[in-house]
Amino acid sequence: MASFARSFLALAAVAAFTTIDSAQAQFVKAPTDLKRAIGHYNIPVRYKEVPTGICELDPNVKSYSGYADVGEHEHIFFWFFESRDLDPKEAPLTVWINGGPGSSSMIGLFEELGPCRIDPDGKVFSNPYSWSNISNMLFIDQPSQVGFSYSEPIPGIKSDAGIVVLPDAVCPEYAPEGSCGTYAYPNLTLTANSTPNAAPNFWKTLQGFMGVFPQYSRNGFHFATESYGGHYGPIFNEYIEKQNERLPRGAKKINLETVLIGNGWFEPFYQYQAYYNFTVFPGNTYDYAPFTESEASMFYNNLYGKGNCLDRLQDCMNTGNNAICSTADSFCAYMVESVYDDVLGRDEYDVRELVPDPFPYSFYLEYLNSAKVQAAIGAFTNFSSNGAVGDAFDSTGDDGREIGTVSALKSLLRRGITVALYNGDSDYNCNWIGNEVVADHVEAPGFNKAGYRDLKTSDGVVHGQVKQAGKFSFTRIYESGHEVPFYQPLASLEYFERAIHGLDIETGHHKVSSAYRTEGPAKSTYREGNSTVQFEITPANLTYDVITNKPGAPWPNAAIAKRSFGGQRGAGGRSRSRPQSRFRFR
Repeated sequence: MASFARSFLALAAVAAFTTIDSAQAQFVKAPTDLKRAIGHYNIPVRYKEVPTGICELDPNVKSYSGYADVGEHEHIFFWFFESRDLDPKEAPLTVWINGGPGSSSMIGLFEELGPCRIDPDGKVFSNPYSWSNISNMLFIDQPSQVGFSYSEPIPGIKSDAGIVVLPDAVCPEYAPEGSCGTYAYPNLTLTANSTPNAAPNFWKTLQGFMGVFPQYSRNGFHFATESYGGHYGPIFNEYIEKQNERLPRGAKKINLETVLIGNGWFEPFYQYQAYYNFTVFPGNTYDYAPFTESEASMFYNNLYGKGNCLDRLQDCMNTGNNAICSTADSFCAYMVESVYDDVLGRDEYDVRELVPDPFPYSFYLEYLNSAKVQAAIGAFTNFSSNGAVGDAFDSTGDDGREIGTVSALKSLLRRGITVALYNGDSDYNCNWIGNEVVADHVEAPGFNKAGYRDLKTSDGVVHGQVKQAGKFSFTRIYESGHEVPFYQPLASLEYFERAIHGLDIETGHHKVSSAYRTEGPAKSTYREGNSTVQFEITPANLTYDVITNKPGAPWPNAAIAKRSFGGQRGAGGRSRSRPQSRFRFR
C-alpha cells in the first residue's frame, strides 16, 4: 500500500494518538488495589473508586473505573460517573462508546461530554455541560486492545510497524525516545474483527457492570455513540434485544429505551457518495467549493466510473467476501474520501479548519499517560492503540460492508425504542448529507411527511433543525464538527435530555406519541456561509469560542511549547491507524 499517498492529516493523527510523550512514557505497574466481584452472567469485574479530582471535581459525586473480564485474555475497561444533579440511585444509566474501530471512549469523556477536561498545563477543569448532569454515565473502551482495555499487558516499543515486544520492562538504548511502555499484546485473535463479532463482549461488559453496580442499573438504559458508532449502535443494540428475548441463565434483561448516534458511519454505499455531495454537488452550507473542475471530474470518476468505488462496494454486497470487501473499502477510502485530504489540507472532521487543527482539545492524552492518573484508575497499560483492532476489522472489510445498520434501526423502532440521529454539519468524514439519506431509508412511520423545524434551546439561539416522526428523529446541528458536544455543548446537553426522556427534540416540552410529527420544509436549507471558515492555520494556543463558533482567546497562563494535535483523528474519527495501514478510524 506504499503507493498510496499519505495525507498530512493521517500522519498527524497517528502521531497524536499512537506515540506517548517522552515525559510520560513508562512501564506501568500492575495495580494491586482493585476489588473483585462477579456480575451478571458470571462475568468477573475488577474495580476501584476513583479519587475526587482525577476527573470529577465534586467530592459528593462518585466515580468508579475497572475491568470486565469478558474472556481469558480480553479485559474491557470502563469508567463510570454518578449523575451530578440527580440522585444517582434514581437517575437513568447511559453508556457512551466511541467508534473507530479502535477508538477509545476517553475521547468522548475528555473531549466532548464527560465531567472534566484537561488544560494545556495538565490541570483538570470541570465541564458544566457534562451529560452526567442528568444521567449516570458509563464510558467503555471496546473491543479489547482499545484505550485502556487490554489482552495481556506486555513491555514493548511502539513503532510504525506496531508493538515490538521486549523480554522485560527495561527500555533498550536503541529504542526511540518515549517509545517504551506497557501495551496490550497485539494479537489479532484477542480482539474483535467485525461489528457483529464485537457485540457479544459489549453485552457481557454491561452484564458485568450491572451485576456489580445494581444501584445504578435500575431505571432505564440509554445508548449513545458517534462516528463508527453508526455501525456499532444499530448492531450492538439489536444484539441486546435478541439476548433479551432468549435471556441466558444468570443474565439480566437490559431495558433499552434510547439509541443516540452522532455523525454516524452507516451504510458505505450511501456515505461514500456523500463525500461528492458535500464537496462538489450540491455542496456544503459553508459556501466552500474546494475543488477545481479537473479535481471534481477525478472525484466523480473515482466514485461512479465503471469498476470504481460504487461497483466495488456492490461486489462486496453481492459476495460478502472478506478480501473483496476489504479491497473495495481500501479503494474508496484512498481514491474517493482521501481526495479531500490530499488536495485541501483541511480537517476531515471540521471543514472550517486547516490542519493541524487544535480542536477539540487533546491535552488529556498526556494526562492519561501519567503514573498518577494510571494508578488512580487502576490501569494495566499505557493509554494508546496498538493498531490490532483496525487491522482485524480491515481484514473482514467491515468498514465497507452493508452489515444491516438500517434494517437494525428499523427493528429497534418497531420495538418501541427511541432512535435519535444527530449531525454536526461541518464534518466531512461522516457528513450530514449522507446521514440524512440514511435517515430517509430507515422509513420510520410518518417520517417522509415530516418537515424541518428549528431546534429551540434555552439560550434563544437556533443551533440547528430537526425532523421527527414519533420516536425517530434526524437533527442537523449548525457550526459543529464531528464531535458535536464539544462545539455545541449547551444544545447537545439539552438534545440529550430530550431524547432520553422521550420528549420532542424541537422544544423538549411534549411527550412524544406515535402520531407526533414536525411540520415544515422537506429539506434543511439554512446556509452558514464562510464567516467561520479559517484560511490560515489556527494557532495551537487558542481556545474554541462556542458563542462565535470560531477560534477564541488564548489559554490563560499556559505555555504550549509543544502539543498533540487531533486526539479525535487518531482515535475517534476516521483516518488511518498507522502510516503503513490503509484502515481509517471513524
